[in-house]
Amino acid sequence: MHPLIGISAYSEEAKWGVWDQRATLLPQTYVDAVTAAGGVPVLLPPVPGIEAAVGHLDALIISGGPDVSPDRYGQERGPHTKVVRPGRDQAELALFQAAIERGLPVLGICRGMQLMNVALGGTLIQHLPDVVGHDGHSPVLNGMGEHKVEVGETGRLAAIFGPGNLAVPTHHHQGIDRLAGGLIPTAWAEDGIIEAVELDAGAHPFALAVQWHPEASTEPSLFRALVEAATERADASR
Repeated sequence: MHPLIGISAYSEEAKWGVWDQRATLLPQTYVDAVTAAGGVPVLLPPVPGIEAAVGHLDALIISGGPDVSPDRYGQERGPHTKVVRPGRDQAELALFQAAIERGLPVLGICRGMQLMNVALGGTLIQHLPDVVGHDGHSPVLNGMGEHKVEVGETGRLAAIFGPGNLAVPTHHHQGIDRLAGGLIPTAWAEDGIIEAVELDAGAHPFALAVQWHPEASTEPSLFRALVEAATERADASR
């Protein structure tokens, strides 16, 4: 059986056909990547109580999107933090907590990595150019740029890609500042910004997050690893 992979979705104004109204949506690249890896994608709208869906899933993806609200990590909103979705923050925090409690495999992507760090007590840099002095993490205004990351010698990410340099699709202006307790950094940009984190395998079988956008890449290894972990968990529970 193909495992069910929940993906947190947006709630935004959208246009299609003759319609212009609020919709639950997600870039098709997420759906295609999960499907190609052998999973069945399940969209999870940001509504109260959505964490109840976790009991029916085999894995969870926390997708990219707008900034996590700074009040979640004890800061005032800076001038570059302009779009926040408090309802989505709440829904994804609840999804993440429920997934961790049930031992569900979790993959955080971009905002998803930032949310996982905040959920576990970490903080964020609200605007990376103010700290690193360049726009290399989001070099293209309306699309994906690319930069290199250095994957560390140990951890699940190293097992998936091998240690060393990796070119990744990127589009983000925030990043991890204070790393949450329990998270282990496993990849870094050339400027030192953390680009991947994971929970220790002894604490959780598969909880991994990356700052880049693997769904925008032709490299399927992360999604295959997630689907494999989801399949193993589903088989073990039968």
